[in-house]
Amino acid sequence: MGNIHLEGALTIPATRSLTLAAVLGIASFAAPVRAQPPVPRCDVPLNLVRLENPLPRVAKKLAAGAPIKIVAIGSSSTAGAGASSSAATYPSRLAVTLQKQFPRSEITVLNRGVSGEEILDMLKRFAQAVIAEKPDLVLWQLGTNSVLRNHPFADHGAAIREGLNRIHQISADIVLIDPQFTPKVVVKPEAERMVALIALTAKKENVDLFHRYAMMRRWHDVDRLPFATIASPDGLHMNDWSYACLANGLGQAIAEAATRPITAASAAQSMH
Repeated sequence: MGNIHLEGALTIPATRSLTLAAVLGIASFAAPVRAQPPVPRCDVPLNLVRLENPLPRVAKKLAAGAPIKIVAIGSSSTAGAGASSSAATYPSRLAVTLQKQFPRSEITVLNRGVSGEEILDMLKRFAQAVIAEKPDLVLWQLGTNSVLRNHPFADHGAAIREGLNRIHQISADIVLIDPQFTPKVVVKPEAERMVALIALTAKKENVDLFHRYAMMRRWHDVDRLPFATIASPDGLHMNDWSYACLANGLGQAIAEAATRPITAASAAQSMH
């Protein structure tokens, strides 16, 4: 068997080459592959996200296999701050989710979120961003920026009611979406009061409310998911995982409400 000659070194029999290579680091070895942590389960039980009222306009369109237009209006968590791309925002993911569930109807979800806006800012663009689109369903995410800026609702929900009245005038279904449960929101004294005010207004006005705050709090408090899993690094916005889970829960809630038997009384209330 031949020898191995190293420049400036001794000559060693080839039978010992593997040992020498190991000692000198000549041989290359694949680095051990670390197992990736499992993706957390998306926990959105229907009893937590179920909408109080049916969605008669969406239901009618689904029954006919007709196109459905949804407008999502709100601030940064509608626009998609914290998401890796526009496709990872909740409106984009919701469109995909609903289209899979209802392939007979063409479903469009328009993202009309603008970062930093409060309710009064949104109302200023309702005419073009919402009303002009003639939507079948309006998803209105609200309240977070007023909490962050310590702007309590001294009007006791009057601005919310104004927006709801405008949507009622075009006979669209409505779902309100309350603030996110993230570190920079939950530390604010006004957070819980804002959630309660939105819930009270929705109840008084007989419109649906998607309890995002409660859903995310469940992820954190019950499922024991750290904020690093459900929120973006800025501690305020959601991330790809939580936007996807929000879309999943909202899609589940919309699908159930839109296929729920509608009583005459519910239909009359929806035309309020």
